[in-house]
Amino acid sequence: IFQQALEGRVTVPLYCAFLAQAFHHVRHTVPLMMACGARLGPDHEWLRGKLVEYIEEEFGHQEWILDDIAACGADAQAVRHGAPGHATEVMVAYAYDLVNRGNPVGFFGMVHVLEGTSIALASSVAENLAESLGLPATAFRYLTSHGSLDVAHVGFFRELIDGLRRPEDRAAVIHASKRFCRLYGDIFRELQQEPAPCN
Repeated sequence: IFQQALEGRVTVPLYCAFLAQAFHHVRHTVPLMMACGARLGPDHEWLRGKLVEYIEEEFGHQEWILDDIAACGADAQAVRHGAPGHATEVMVAYAYDLVNRGNPVGFFGMVHVLEGTSIALASSVAENLAESLGLPATAFRYLTSHGSLDVAHVGFFRELIDGLRRPEDRAAVIHASKRFCRLYGDIFRELQQEPAPCN
C-alpha cells in the first residue's frame, strides 16, 4: 500500500479505510501509555516522567484523524462509533496484553515500529496522495503532522532506550518491536484484501 501511495495508485476509499484503522489504534495510544506508566516499578521512575511528557504530546491525535476523514467527504462519526478491523483489534489487544502481562517497557517496541514508519513514509506519502487524490490539505493532517512530529519522537525514543540499563528491558523492546512489525503490517495487508470505505 505504501508503494501504491508513492506511485499515486491509492483510491479515496482505500485512504479512508487506512484512516479508519489508524483511528482505532491511535485512540489507544494515551490509555496504553497510562497503563504502562502505572505498571512501572520505582526503579523506572525516570521512565514514568518521560511518559508524562509523551502523553501530553499525543493527547487527542485521534481527533485529527476524524477531521481528515471528514475532509475526505466520509462519515467520521461512523468511524468513531464503529469497530476496528480484525488486524487492528489484534494489534491493540496484544499491546494491552504486553503492558499488563509482560514487561511494560516492551510497549516502546510499538512506539518504535509505528513512529519509525511515520518518519520514513508519512510526509512523502501525504504529498503523493494529495496530488493523486485531489483532496484538500485538510485531509492529510494526521500524515503530515506525524511525518515531522515523529522525527522528534524518535530522538526521544533513542534517548529513552539509551537510558535502559537492564538487559531484560532492552530485550523486551526488541521482542515487542518484532511482534509489532508483523502486527502493524497485518493491518495494511488486510486493507489490501478488503478495502472498506468508512461511510
